[in-house]
Amino acid sequence: MDPIYVTDPWLKPYASTIDRRHAQAMGKLEEIKEMYGPLQDFASAYKYYGLHCEKDSWILREYAPHATEIYVIGEFSSWKENDAYKMTRLDDGSWEIHIPHTVLNHGDKYKMSVHWDGGQGERLPSFVNRVIQDPTTLVFDAQAWNEKPYKWHDKDFVPSTRPLLIYEAHIGMSGEKEGIASFDDFRKNVLPHVIETGYNVLQLMAIQEHPYYGSFGYHVSNFFAVSSRFGTPNELKRLIDEAHQAGIAVIMDIVHSHAVKNENEGISRLDGTTDLYFHFGNRGNHPAWDSRCFNYGKNETLRFLLSNCRYWLDEYHFDGYRFDGVTSMLYYDHGLGKDFTCYDDYFNGGEDDDAITYLTLANMVIHEFKPDAITIAEEMSGFPGIAGEVDAGGVGFNFRLSMGVPDYWIKLIKEVPDEKWPVGKMFYELQAHRPEELTINYAESHDQALVGDKTIIFRLMDKEMYTDMNVDSQNLIIDRGMALHKMIRLITLFTSSGGYLTFMGNEFGHPEWIDFPREGNGWSYKYARRQWNLAKADYLRYHFLLDFEKEMLEVFKKVPVPSWPYRLYDYDPTQVVAFMRGEYLLVFNFSPNNSYTDYGIPAPKGRYSIVFSTDEGRFNGFDRNDMFFVFYTQPEGDHHTLHLYLPSRSAMVLLRRDIVRIR
Repeated sequence: MDPIYVTDPWLKPYASTIDRRHAQAMGKLEEIKEMYGPLQDFASAYKYYGLHCEKDSWILREYAPHATEIYVIGEFSSWKENDAYKMTRLDDGSWEIHIPHTVLNHGDKYKMSVHWDGGQGERLPSFVNRVIQDPTTLVFDAQAWNEKPYKWHDKDFVPSTRPLLIYEAHIGMSGEKEGIASFDDFRKNVLPHVIETGYNVLQLMAIQEHPYYGSFGYHVSNFFAVSSRFGTPNELKRLIDEAHQAGIAVIMDIVHSHAVKNENEGISRLDGTTDLYFHFGNRGNHPAWDSRCFNYGKNETLRFLLSNCRYWLDEYHFDGYRFDGVTSMLYYDHGLGKDFTCYDDYFNGGEDDDAITYLTLANMVIHEFKPDAITIAEEMSGFPGIAGEVDAGGVGFNFRLSMGVPDYWIKLIKEVPDEKWPVGKMFYELQAHRPEELTINYAESHDQALVGDKTIIFRLMDKEMYTDMNVDSQNLIIDRGMALHKMIRLITLFTSSGGYLTFMGNEFGHPEWIDFPREGNGWSYKYARRQWNLAKADYLRYHFLLDFEKEMLEVFKKVPVPSWPYRLYDYDPTQVVAFMRGEYLLVFNFSPNNSYTDYGIPAPKGRYSIVFSTDEGRFNGFDRNDMFFVFYTQPEGDHHTLHLYLPSRSAMVLLRRDIVRIR
């Protein structure tokens, strides 16, 4: 396999650095094998540490090398230290205790009371797999958990996810009622919607336990515990199992870029030291996120995090991960306030080679354990090789999240008048990616729906959404918003190199932002939910956007894989851009004022018919195209031209050599 600096010649000046980083990762792999055995065994620490139910007793093991004494406390000991429940220190810095079933039962709460030189504190086990919060005191406790093993029905499931069509969702805010929805609520009410709409990947946020609900799950305290806010482990397993039975892959957001500072419920200062899993001193504190930064150079940290990668695949049958905050991991300065404008920015010594090694090993663990697993890097700097093959010197992710695309749409909508949208630059921005990588395009995710930001539909319509989304209303702002919402999503999808993502509700233009309960809003759940009823109401326009989404995804699934968008034409003065994707021709007229008759588009020779158009009445358009007309290219000089009627602010998808569809 050619190295990434052969695939991308611009990387040749940095070949020695790329080779050195690869050698470091492979050297760490050999070190692990020599010291601990096979990589998969090294990544199986969750089978040893934590609380496990055996035939006659529970066994709890903890890694806390700097602790001097550890007691298990709980309801069984009136939350007081008792020598009968004192853990025994092992030779490698681990601790162990057996607790009879007559003392500790399924559902009982417990903690560790950890002593160290000069101090003591109550802690939850680092590998704890069940944590619950007291609704009155808000204190988090570990919970002994031994529910009946879940019986899986997905033995033969293999993700069929090329292209990836990802539905990003948050379980807790997926309900229509004000409150926290459960895994069962989601399985019964939202999963059928995901299936019907046409997505083939479900991406679940906030699965790992986190003390602050409003963090969206990105300040993790307990890396091996399912957030109990949403239900039990078996209820999550049933959701994943039923998704698999419907052909839907399920991936989760995994947060290995940082951890909460919380000590009583997290892993910070677990044994009295600040650097058990984290960097010492200021480097161990994230300057922007008020959290702890992992030290990826320590074998203990690698064992903990790599085991976490394997755990969710093994125990819950997840199909992969979206790794959060990868940019923050890659650079000593976390990439904060930094513009990456040239290749030197990736090779100037500001990169954390230990983090690169960890991410490489993480991808190896994941893909060795589950060859069809999906890994996506949330990486905004454009780090070379992040989605390149490990054997080619890359980090090994299958995909990179194309974070510049939503930023581009926001900037365009906010700062550039409609009549000046530059279609040439637009096409370049949407399909740009490194030669060695596949990207996930998206117009908006949960980030663009939070308070302080706006969704695309809200930027386009603003307050008019609250008064004029009725189908009987006539409003130019609403017409503009409906048209551009469809066009933006269509061109974003069809220019993607690897896949497409939307956040729950954005597919039908959910009208309101996300605001989790907090002191500033009176701890209200009003905006931490989804109003599904809007998309079901025939008298409102939202269902038109949902209908369009379904059609758009259905057509995109027919595009051959792999295939790439191939630009045929763009001309900024008319705001027309056209490109091929497989045998599909997409033509966009972004002009808000000008429709064009007999507009010539250079195209491959053949016969074309319109598959669908953003302007169709069934999608709340104006039906300005004859959907039954068959178009033939005409020879003009050294190429062929297709002459089309292009209504203003509309787009159409045509199929080459297609049979005219009867409606």
